[in-house]
Amino acid sequence: MTALITLKGVNKYYGDYHALRDIDLTINAGEFFSLLGPSGCGKTTLLRTIAGFEGVSGGVVAIGGKDMADVPANLRPTNMVFQSYAIFPHLTVGENVAFGLRKRSDLAKDAKATLVAEALAMVGLDGYSQRAAHALSGGQRQRVALARALILKPKVLLLDEPLSALDKKMREQMQVELIKLQRHVGITFILVTHDQEEALVMSDRIAVMFEGRIGQLDDPETLYRRPKSRKVAEFIGKMNFLSADVLAVGETLDLDVAGLGKVSVPPEQAPEDMQTGPAVAGIRPETLAVLFEGETTDRKLVDGVVDEVVYYGDMTYYDVRIAGVEKPLNIAMKNLIGRPVLDVGARTRVVWDARSLVVLR
Repeated sequence: MTALITLKGVNKYYGDYHALRDIDLTINAGEFFSLLGPSGCGKTTLLRTIAGFEGVSGGVVAIGGKDMADVPANLRPTNMVFQSYAIFPHLTVGENVAFGLRKRSDLAKDAKATLVAEALAMVGLDGYSQRAAHALSGGQRQRVALARALILKPKVLLLDEPLSALDKKMREQMQVELIKLQRHVGITFILVTHDQEEALVMSDRIAVMFEGRIGQLDDPETLYRRPKSRKVAEFIGKMNFLSADVLAVGETLDLDVAGLGKVSVPPEQAPEDMQTGPAVAGIRPETLAVLFEGETTDRKLVDGVVDEVVYYGDMTYYDVRIAGVEKPLNIAMKNLIGRPVLDVGARTRVVWDARSLVVLR
């Protein structure tokens, strides 16, 4: 893929506060890229430096191979959709979408109307041009904001938590629609979000940020299955953490895991420079299972007692205590026809697989 945006050694200070710390990052043309992290980690500041709304205290921001240091926001090949959408309530939908074309004297009125219609069709709002903007739903306002940004045909669309104001069902629907839209228009999308699920669903790659730094940059599956630090593992989804000792490092990684015993795993399930000594073994709740009466398995088993049960309809989450582990294991089980829900206090056997372990410092 062709690199479109390059950041080298980018730093940003607000007085004594160090908001961005030595950011090195390349974002490709046509990529759906996400900046993910907790509040205050620097993700929105980084987005605003790409947009040109914030200057950098050091380093280089380049778009299309050109240094953006002296290029103001309105002359950069970017456009931003804000969290608030910034829709003008006194204008019609068409007038909102056409707002960015107001200084285009080279376009006739009919040409502008055609571009507005095309942009609205792109976001699924055909025929909405004359609607009053103040009468739109949250999801419709978000689409208008997208159309207004896309009508200018930017190389990069910047999305600052654009779905945070929507309810859960609408947010999930818009996630899918944004993916389809990005594929259709073929331009680079950069999304800022604190919602891990949203980033995993929508992104080609994700940069997880903490305290102004990128903690890990990878595709969604690698981030989820092979986090490189406990901090990333804790932030992306749920993870059970068990104390462990790395006994040997070679063609396999031999370790002793609290509650699970001695096990060997491939080196790729640990950091490249892993050494012998104390470590942490992580395992996702959905890779564990409880063994119900009449079921058999060739996977590893450990005895346990159900400590808590949370029923979600399609899923049941169990906390199961096993010997040698201080905290109960969190286990996510799909509810199948004929499969009972265990009661608190029930004795059970936990099914696990060494392939699901990730070894962390």
